Amino acid sequence: MNHRTALACVLALTTGLTLAGCSAEGEPELKVVDAFMPQPVSDMAAAFLVVQNSGNAPDRLTSVSSPLSDDVTIHETKNQKMREVSSFEVPAGGELDLERGGNHIMFMKLKQKPRQGEKVSVELHFEKADPITVDLPVKETTHNPKKQ
Repeated sequence: MNHRTALACVLALTTGLTLAGCSAEGEPELKVVDAFMPQPVSDMAAAFLVVQNSGNAPDRLTSVSSPLSDDVTIHETKNQKMREVSSFEVPAGGELDLERGGNHIMFMKLKQKPRQGEKVSVELHFEKADPITVDLPVKETTHNPKKQ
């Protein structure tokens, strides 16, 4: 094998490894489970769910939209205080848990009050993954699956 052939082989191998390194990064693989909305008692409501990421790349929940309200935001709860945030991380191989007493989705100025047994459609928007549409079952006002 001459030097030119050897160099071509080394370059081809290096390029192949570099490309393999890029594709090994992977993609987020998101799924939503345990979603619900407690029946609202005012013109505001909250929603809770878990976004599972079985992929090997992280993602971020950046916004939520719904026909129920033109003002849907994501909130974190720290030291029993709520504040709006611009995004939440969905770690690779992990999950984002939006739960009562913690981080959650907030609906302001509801167009109507959904009742227990109905469903509310929301669309979750992510930095990398395609949007996910979820039908939130409306549960009794005090529903808290973590406390059962």
